[in-house]
Amino acid sequence: MKPKMKVMERREFLYGMSASLGSVAMTAMFAAENLQAQDTKRPKTHFPQAKAKHCIFLFMEGGPSHVDTFDPKPKLKELHEQEFQREGPEQSAMASGKRYYVQSPFEFKKAGESGAAITTSWPHLMNVVDDICFYRGLQVTSVNHPAANYHINTGNRFGGDPAIGSWVNLGLGTENQDLPGFVVLPELSYPQGGPANWNNGFLPTDYQGTAFRAEGSPLLDIAPPKGVTGRQQRRNLDLLAKLNTKHRDAHPQHEQLAARMKNYELAFRMQTQVPDLVNLDDESQVIRDLYGIDQPNTDNFGRRCLLARKLVEKGTRFVQVYASSWDSHDYILRAHGSMIDRVDQPIAALITDLKQRGLLDETLIVWMGEFGRTPDNGIRGGGVRYGRDHNPNAMTVWLAGGGVKAGHTIGATDEVGMEAVEVVHPLRDFHVTLLRLMGLDDNKLTYFHAGRYKQLSQFGGEVIEELIA
Repeated sequence: MKPKMKVMERREFLYGMSASLGSVAMTAMFAAENLQAQDTKRPKTHFPQAKAKHCIFLFMEGGPSHVDTFDPKPKLKELHEQEFQREGPEQSAMASGKRYYVQSPFEFKKAGESGAAITTSWPHLMNVVDDICFYRGLQVTSVNHPAANYHINTGNRFGGDPAIGSWVNLGLGTENQDLPGFVVLPELSYPQGGPANWNNGFLPTDYQGTAFRAEGSPLLDIAPPKGVTGRQQRRNLDLLAKLNTKHRDAHPQHEQLAARMKNYELAFRMQTQVPDLVNLDDESQVIRDLYGIDQPNTDNFGRRCLLARKLVEKGTRFVQVYASSWDSHDYILRAHGSMIDRVDQPIAALITDLKQRGLLDETLIVWMGEFGRTPDNGIRGGGVRYGRDHNPNAMTVWLAGGGVKAGHTIGATDEVGMEAVEVVHPLRDFHVTLLRLMGLDDNKLTYFHAGRYKQLSQFGGEVIEELIA
């Protein structure tokens, strides 16, 4: 007990000093103690050879159609407008009634030295396909958007579990104590399922994703109240920390209090970091033009992709960027065409920019939606109205950087794109693979909760070795 009393006396002494050197010492000491405590609980990198240190997860919410983007199906041209009956249980309420095969209204071509198949509506992405690994073998189990979003983000269709960004931060920690380790860049409208898509679940609250606002100040109250100086804020936080520390020591079972104290400190430090971070005026005109900033179709997504690059450059571990909505049940040529036009240039710019800065090898980029789409439609009102239904059995995702097998297309779907047939894996295997690329073992990255050790994959999975270089 004596060593503990000495520590408390030292803290009391520092708290009693003015908000200058004593305050700085107190903050530094707490930070060091927190890091030391985290290091005893958090595993080191399980696979030192892993290249990826950061992840930028591009979430195309709504379910992009693989047969209209990266998985050509010539057979659909032959079957176009032929009526057929789906076999097996209906996957969604929209699948009832007469079904008609629908050919893609987009033109495909082979691009790059790898000869990757891609529609001509992606002129910018065509220039970087040799940095991309396309995967056509993934299958999911959810067909409704909120449950499917939860499944992709947390491994649990019902929500409530930690997001993948939370798991990555649990395993690897943060490289920048002044910024969140997990940042989300949503659109003005949140995805279906809301903030539960980036929740910390049963992990401590400081592992939850921090959502930056799409318009205005990225975070509310990021600037101090008018008339309040940084010195005053520091002294207020020190007083609050003093009171909270006494309560925490008296009630050590209240783990949420310690996390809340760390969040207060992080919020204070962010006031000096975030304003400069989100200010894109310091970027060259060349970079702004590269991302399509100030252009009507690409400005919004381009700004968020550029911010994602700046965040990983500053040490943020996991950044998720949303683009909605790909839910094209009809008018797919117009709807998907508009979405592709919004994201094509910024995504290609992100790959190019990271590569030029020497960051692509250590940054894993993931592009995916919550499911794919069917090769058919229930509407036969003229070609312009054709769209597609939800399809959990076939989809295309792609990865770039971070040790993936660039310039390859892995897996395949059947001749009409209804079902994956080669290198087929469930979502849990994909999650395990993403963690492996980040140097983490899903079976070792666990957290004890509700009487058992839990993990992202729920109950284990298999690494998709074909995706790893």
